[in-house]
Amino acid sequence: MGTHLLRWAIGIVVVACGGILFLGGTDVSAAAGEWSAGFAAVKITPQKPVPLAGYAARIKPFTWVDQDIEAKALALKDADGSRAVLVTVDLCILPRDVGERVRKRIAEEGHLDPAAVLLNVAHSHSAPAVALAPSTQPDEVNRSEAGTIEYTRWLIDRMVDVAAQALAQMEPATLSWSTGVANFVMNRREYTDKGVILGVNPRGPVDRSVPVLRVDGPDGKPRVILFGYACHNTTMPANRLAVSGDYEGYAKAYVQQHTPGAAAMFMTGCAGDANPYPRTGVELAQLHGQELGTEVCRVLSTKLHPIHGPLKCAMVEAQLPLRTPDEQALRNDASGPNGLQKDSARQMLSIIESGGKLPAVYQPPVEAWQFGKDLTLVALPDEVVVDYVRRIEEAIGPMRLWVAGYCQEVTGYIPSDRILREGGYETRGIYSGTGWFAPGVEDALVNAARDAAVKAGRELGRTTQR
Repeated sequence: MGTHLLRWAIGIVVVACGGILFLGGTDVSAAAGEWSAGFAAVKITPQKPVPLAGYAARIKPFTWVDQDIEAKALALKDADGSRAVLVTVDLCILPRDVGERVRKRIAEEGHLDPAAVLLNVAHSHSAPAVALAPSTQPDEVNRSEAGTIEYTRWLIDRMVDVAAQALAQMEPATLSWSTGVANFVMNRREYTDKGVILGVNPRGPVDRSVPVLRVDGPDGKPRVILFGYACHNTTMPANRLAVSGDYEGYAKAYVQQHTPGAAAMFMTGCAGDANPYPRTGVELAQLHGQELGTEVCRVLSTKLHPIHGPLKCAMVEAQLPLRTPDEQALRNDASGPNGLQKDSARQMLSIIESGGKLPAVYQPPVEAWQFGKDLTLVALPDEVVVDYVRRIEEAIGPMRLWVAGYCQEVTGYIPSDRILREGGYETRGIYSGTGWFAPGVEDALVNAARDAAVKAGRELGRTTQR
């Protein structure tokens, strides 16, 4: 389908969506009085040019703004007084030290349990680099910029402030949810005679689901629309030096345009091995955003499922195994042809040469939020691949389930065991030198997700033995 014909087709759906948006509705009486909710948003577009993250070849600061980027917060309180807050940010990466600092401050200042603070990163490759210290990697320019560190300190305050604002603006609310489908996501692990490359794999697995949570105010009208999708925000080309949320930014704008008075929030899914298709360019980002926004509107026009309380939040520290190569193996990798392995090997080699010891495990946080018996939100850290959706469904049951990735931190790729065997870009491990994941990482992350879900009160469904 040509671009003009595709835009025409989307336009027809837009009219239909706008015409029937609230005919479906929800069973408001079923969950009325059980919830309070607060929302806040703050612009996090840098006030002066800083480098963008996401593409190694792009080292210059941005020169203009396609879309302002934001941090948004949704605060919830159940009938028992339990509170939690979700903060979504239009960033690409979130280093562990930055994420930990933000979550600790929100929890302390908001008097919240640490498990009741959840961060999610849109992973836009047109967003500023984030770091609190200069990079130790000689080839990594973005993080060594003084402007990046200054921006990051300012950003932390904005994220903490937006959570505080949402927690301070609670009003009675009704929650409901459902799921739709969008089709522009494409598996990017292309098999060639030279191995797996970043490309296009039409037969590869992807998660096309579009989970949608609707928060209505006391008048029954939507106040917040939270929706998700499991796809990299990489529609914009690397040579476009502009700040943008990519397709998710356009999708949020579309949903807000067609739901007057409501704010839209985006939550990234298990997108580690998935790209938009086709790509790249602004026009395609807009079209993908319209497709996703149109589907969110269609879901809103149907009868959504009421969400009851109580809300219970749980956190588990995953124990993900890392490879611990010896010094000679690292020297071989540091001088080898694989650029990704070469950078990591040099960093690990420097740890050994300075008398340090390579870590044997990586311990990221895994969260689960349980909404009564109606919905379980599983929040996985870092760049998780699509295989984890199926595995978590097997582990805790597929019903009433929302699986998100890019939560709490975005510091590297967490591959499945299949992807570790096959090789490719998603096996690069932690971005900044702590190592490569070892076989068994898949079971370790799934076990942590299951434990968090059980701790939060999830009633496990039938599991499938592997």
